[in-house]
Amino acid sequence: MRIVGGDNKGRALTAPSGTSTRPTSDRTRQAIFDMLAHAPWYGQDELEQALVLDCYAGTGALGLEALSRGAQKAAFIERDRNALAALRANLDICKARDRSRVLSCSVTHPPKATEPYTLVFLDPPYGKGLVESGLRALARTGWLAEGALIVAETGATEEFTPIVPPSEHFMPTLTPEILCERRFGAAKVTIWRHSSTFP
Repeated sequence: MRIVGGDNKGRALTAPSGTSTRPTSDRTRQAIFDMLAHAPWYGQDELEQALVLDCYAGTGALGLEALSRGAQKAAFIERDRNALAALRANLDICKARDRSRVLSCSVTHPPKATEPYTLVFLDPPYGKGLVESGLRALARTGWLAEGALIVAETGATEEFTPIVPPSEHFMPTLTPEILCERRFGAAKVTIWRHSSTFP
């Protein structure tokens, strides 16, 4: 597993032992960032201004890839002890500590954010509804900027609704426009923009 583009291209990343972490493959990561760099709804300029939130971060490969390609800074949310050790090692490998923050907690129970993030990756264990529950918690605690780009990786056949459901804190949204949906073997990547109010 390596960084596939940008300043740290080719740097090998550490992976945790065991099977509790399922890193996004280099091929899938390459495809995601090619889309982000060249899509009419995003682009390299927006990536270079991004504040990145890597949820269910595992090794941190998605957030570190974004930093390598010019993103301003990144926060990583992970609670597995082995994954956290690998993540912190990878921050050192990529010399990214000064632009990074690591939160050892559950995505579904995060602390209150100090600022909202504009590019959000969610790569949870498949089939547990963790994209929806994670988004609800992140929205409730202020992590999602209005118009943030959400990139979710789920199982290829997994169905989910890419909205933050209504709550006492947020107006309900209509289902957002899916900007991109692609399958990569057993994985599916879905991309849309977050909104906490009606269009």
